[in-house]
Amino acid sequence: MASDRGAFIWYELMTTDATGAKAFYDAVVGWNIDAGNSGPDASFDYRMIVRGDGGFAGGLLAMAPAMVASGAKPGWLGYVHVPDVDAAAQTMVDAGGAIFMGPQDMDNVGRMAMVADPQGAVIYLMTPTPPADNPDAVSDVYSRTEPQHVRWNELWTSDPDAAVALYTGLLGWTQQGDMDMGPMGKYRFIQHEGTGIGAIGMATPDGPGSHWDYYIGVDDIDRAVAAVTAGGGTLAGPPNAIPGGEFSCHCVDPQGATFGLVGPRV
Repeated sequence: MASDRGAFIWYELMTTDATGAKAFYDAVVGWNIDAGNSGPDASFDYRMIVRGDGGFAGGLLAMAPAMVASGAKPGWLGYVHVPDVDAAAQTMVDAGGAIFMGPQDMDNVGRMAMVADPQGAVIYLMTPTPPADNPDAVSDVYSRTEPQHVRWNELWTSDPDAAVALYTGLLGWTQQGDMDMGPMGKYRFIQHEGTGIGAIGMATPDGPGSHWDYYIGVDDIDRAVAAVTAGGGTLAGPPNAIPGGEFSCHCVDPQGATFGLVGPRV
């Protein structure tokens, strides 16, 4: 785990309705999110997102009233492995970003910091504590191909050139290949240790600003989008064909968190 620099190692849903989010995502994705607090600290409500194979897809944080009052909104956040959280967070600050939380230690979990890059996109930096009985453990929450995992990490930013330079330098990612998006410029593919993990593109001027989107794998895109609308979520549009023969769709859950879906049409 110590050598896994730059890997997405955890995903977290912040929500105002943990019970409603469980019902929604269980139906859409096929997960079995814990029905009650299963986190390491009883002082807040944190639930594990469990895949059908028994592994974890991430966690769900029930937002406390104080978080909502301070302006926090439902959303998905990604955690990226760094060997030194304090140094990585300082690199973000030196580049013009900000630290929103930490760096701080969480018992038996690791050291982490919530940061914003210079364009305002928020992400967690983390040095995880591996399980005592498995010091070489490697996270499997991200998969390029498998359902019930996050399959794509997409950064929309007001300055793609700066973002590519920052994240490749900080996290050791590479940027190879792109797709022409016309007036929006290039959609630039990013890799971790040679494997595609996502892309960086220009944020739309009238959109939500610089931010990360995470696409969750599903077994059947049509079944999943039907479950989105049946569960009170909304679609940005119909599923779109993507290279490789699958389909993707951007969605909003009933509490307002945005996310993507990707999978085959069966």
